[in-house]
Amino acid sequence: SRMIDQMVQAARSGRQNIAEGSRAAATSSQTELRLVNVARANALICLIHQTNYLLDQQIAALEKQFVEEGGYSEQLAAKLLQHRSDQTDQTDFPPCPQCGKPMVLRTAKTGQSAGKQFLGCSGYPDCKGVKDL
Repeated sequence: SRMIDQMVQAARSGRQNIAEGSRAAATSSQTELRLVNVARANALICLIHQTNYLLDQQIAALEKQFVEEGGYSEQLAAKLLQHRSDQTDQTDFPPCPQCGKPMVLRTAKTGQSAGKQFLGCSGYPDCKGVKDL
């Protein structure tokens, strides 16, 4: 690819600039420093291109994994369903005192007990049996 060709050329010219800078050291230290600095800049450009390439590869791999596992919404929905089933799978809750159906863990949304958990009948709204925890 074009990027790989550019990286190879930059590496070659960096090596060449260092060699020329060493040869020029006998005549001018300024020329030597310029050529060595050009070589450093080429090496830095190679490093940046290589880092970008590796990041692009990693992003592509993670994107594939993300799609295979489902997107954010799908993962969130799966976790929510798992959380709900974990709450309703608890068999140590007593039966409803009014109708005998199993009780489930609920959280009060309004009123004086807002935010507190309680046991509510799974037959709600037909049965409004509750028990405090």
